Amino acid sequence: MIVSPLLALTLPAALAAEPARPTYAPLTAIASDDEEEDDGTDAEDDSPKKKKKARASGRSEDEARIREIVRGFYAKANIGAATYLLGFTDPGTGAGGAVSSGTLVGLSFGQDFVDTEKQSMAWELTFNQGIHNGLDWSVQAAYGCKAAGGAYPCTEGDLRTYSLQAAYEFSVYPARRFGIGIRAGGGALYSPLLIESIGYQDTVINEFGVDPGIHNSIHPYGFAGPTLEYYTKLSHFSISVDADVFYAVGWDLGLNASLGLKYTL
Repeated sequence: MIVSPLLALTLPAALAAEPARPTYAPLTAIASDDEEEDDGTDAEDDSPKKKKKARASGRSEDEARIREIVRGFYAKANIGAATYLLGFTDPGTGAGGAVSSGTLVGLSFGQDFVDTEKQSMAWELTFNQGIHNGLDWSVQAAYGCKAAGGAYPCTEGDLRTYSLQAAYEFSVYPARRFGIGIRAGGGALYSPLLIESIGYQDTVINEFGVDPGIHNSIHPYGFAGPTLEYYTKLSHFSISVDADVFYAVGWDLGLNASLGLKYTL
């Protein structure tokens, strides 16, 4: 091949004038990628904020990540049954003839103020309402209620009760989602007249001969009982079964049993 004298002179000069390309650029990029990978190790799981939150709740970091259960401030709705065990029973049968078992509904607010993997403690405020069918006042007088010298309290007949109570609850957890506990507390019960006071005065009291006093006073009471709770996979929701035995002064010994649905904030 024949190369022209002009090309032979200009080619070496062009090659010499071309700037040298750095050979370390790819190495710098690789090192940068390695640094990014090292700096991002488990940033979400091991962040100082998450560690501090786990320590503040009294749980280990692994436990805080896997429990899937929320405890704290909550609201709970209950529905169930209520019955009386002593004074309101029919003296002839002993089977609750004077005031029958009835329905119970309740609304509660509370807080789990101790929360560990194996146990919890909570306070709770509850408003309950009960509805009971009862013997007619004239039948009660014939049977002999207390105002007429008999064995059980004299009432207007059917009963509607309202109560406000405070409770302390302690639970243990043999399984992660299942708790067994005991609750105890106290409150006050009130049963208003369901008929006009004038009619009650003219008919019921005249028949009994004395005012039973059961509908115009507040009855303090104490209670205690077991509770079972299951935390669903919807982490803010749990269901419970509560059973409380209570005694109201000037009223009766009773039993409340209900199913509850709880939402924790």
